Amino acid sequence: MTDGTMTIREMCDAFDVTPRTLRFYEAKELLAPIRQGQKRLFTRRDRARLKLILRGKRYGFSLEEIRQLLDLYGQGRAQEAQLARSHDLARERLSDLRARRAELDDVIADLEDQMDFVARALTDIRKNSAA
Repeated sequence: MTDGTMTIREMCDAFDVTPRTLRFYEAKELLAPIRQGQKRLFTRRDRARLKLILRGKRYGFSLEEIRQLLDLYGQGRAQEAQLARSHDLARERLSDLRARRAELDDVIADLEDQMDFVARALTDIRKNSAA
C-alpha cells in the first residue's frame, strides 16, 4: 500500500473478496478506484464503502438500498440523514429476519416431528420383520 491506496490484490486479501466482486461494485458505481492505466488503486473512502457494502449484503440489504445509504454521504447533514435511513432499513430488515426465523423454527419443528414418526414406523417394521 502506498500513499493510503491499495491495489486490487490487497483489497481482495484484506476483505476476502474476489477481483470480480470489486469490478462488479465498480461497474455498479458503488466503488470508484483511481485508475492508472489498467491498474486500480482503492482509497480509504473505497475501503470504507466496501466495508459498508459487505455489511449491508450480510444483513440482506439489496444493492439499491446500499447505494441509497452510500449516496447520503454526499448530501448536506449527511451523517444524520444516513444514520436515520440506516436505522429505518435496519429496523425493517430485523423485522423480516425475525419473521423468517419464526418460519424456520416452525419448519424445523415440523421436520423433527416427521423424522420421529418415520423413525417409529421403521422401528415397528423392523420389529415385525424380525418376529
